[in-house]
Amino acid sequence: MRNSDEREGDAAPMDLTGLRFDLGPEDVPRSWYNILPDLPEEVPPPLDPRTMKPVDPAMLERLFARELVKQEVSQERYIAIPSEVREALVSFARRPTPLFRAKRLEEYLNTPAEIYYKYEGVTPTGSHKLNTALAQAYYNKLDGIKRLVTETGAGQWGSALAAAGAYFGIKVRVFMTRSSYKQKPYRRTLMELYGAEVYPSPSDRTRVGRRFLEEDPEHPGSLGIAISEAIEDVLSDESARYSLGSVLNHVLLHQTVIGLEAKKQFNEAGVYPDILVGSVGGGSNFAGFTYPFIMDRLKGTSDSEFIAVEPKASPSMTRGLYTYDYGDTGGLTPLLKMHTVGHSYKVPPLHAGGLRYHGVAPTLSILVNNGIVKPVAYNQVEVFKAAHIFAETEGIVVAPETAHAVKAVIDQAILARERGRKVVIAFNLSGHGLLDLQGYREYLDGTLKDYEPGELPIFEQAK
Repeated sequence: MRNSDEREGDAAPMDLTGLRFDLGPEDVPRSWYNILPDLPEEVPPPLDPRTMKPVDPAMLERLFARELVKQEVSQERYIAIPSEVREALVSFARRPTPLFRAKRLEEYLNTPAEIYYKYEGVTPTGSHKLNTALAQAYYNKLDGIKRLVTETGAGQWGSALAAAGAYFGIKVRVFMTRSSYKQKPYRRTLMELYGAEVYPSPSDRTRVGRRFLEEDPEHPGSLGIAISEAIEDVLSDESARYSLGSVLNHVLLHQTVIGLEAKKQFNEAGVYPDILVGSVGGGSNFAGFTYPFIMDRLKGTSDSEFIAVEPKASPSMTRGLYTYDYGDTGGLTPLLKMHTVGHSYKVPPLHAGGLRYHGVAPTLSILVNNGIVKPVAYNQVEVFKAAHIFAETEGIVVAPETAHAVKAVIDQAILARERGRKVVIAFNLSGHGLLDLQGYREYLDGTLKDYEPGELPIFEQAK
């Protein structure tokens, strides 16, 4: 006989079906999806700024692991995930991640839309970034690399690479944008707990960093400057390689485990998204979630809409130019054809540090140019208001980067209500904001600022 405290309640049982969709470890994808062969046009090649001719991919092996360079230019639609990486995705990254329906948000908005989110915040470092960090650390380990160097904005990418370095036994050095270094001290703590070295950027450890500090001792930094410092550091040490958290194709490729899992989960839910939303800094979060669905659109088997959200303070897609530009501020990288506000643009010290890059992924730029992806931009205060609503209804405090996607989702749900249209809206909740509470404190205190960009775009001629 059961004890009284084990009895079922007297109330009628609730129907909890359709609120959460989980997969088993065996459902973690066995291959990544590569969008290159499906794009409506070829990605323009990176150019050597000295000759303005295409860069030989073999030259990139001084910066990246050999297999990553191959993946960067591969025309194979699916690229097998090594068993060691797949095991790490399951045992260390805790994949597959769950898909939730945001019923309370729907009720709050009184919308006929169904809202779903893929929750990447369950990973140990709290975001989607671990998906590519593990793959990159693995391939560098195969090449015998002793040290990885990278940049980070809000710290989610730096945290992920630090964790991946600990998993595969590779040292990690991180140059963190100075504004985030000050705003988010616990991100630094997390990286150091995983064994990484963390320096504010611009720093006094590199020529590039010292140059910017001489111009402005209180320089807030940017992802472009931090990239320059990381590359300069790598080029001074043959045993080191550079690791990038977004923009390049091999990085976006590794993130497609998100969308491939989500496809299985939506099949289980018995629905297919009409509108897919993601925030964009360089594009890895957006691409990882949407590219497997964009494949269906490109094949003509779906007419889903795709919305890419960026901050108004760094509006590369909505106000930038589509042109060749440096991937970093110091002019050390090859030139990439992308939407950009210019590598010399000084991005304001936004709390969404991961959305402060001056450009976006070349593959995403092509999708924007062809009208497949619609870019939108929001101010910082309005996205924090959206995140506040999400916290009160769904219980999750999202990262400021994800808050941009939440704002677009709310706008689309309200539009569905006004039009009386029942649609399925999905977004990637790419990270929690439990280490980003300073920004929320400023929002609640009414001291959070919006930053309007200056004259755009700002470019310097490649020399």
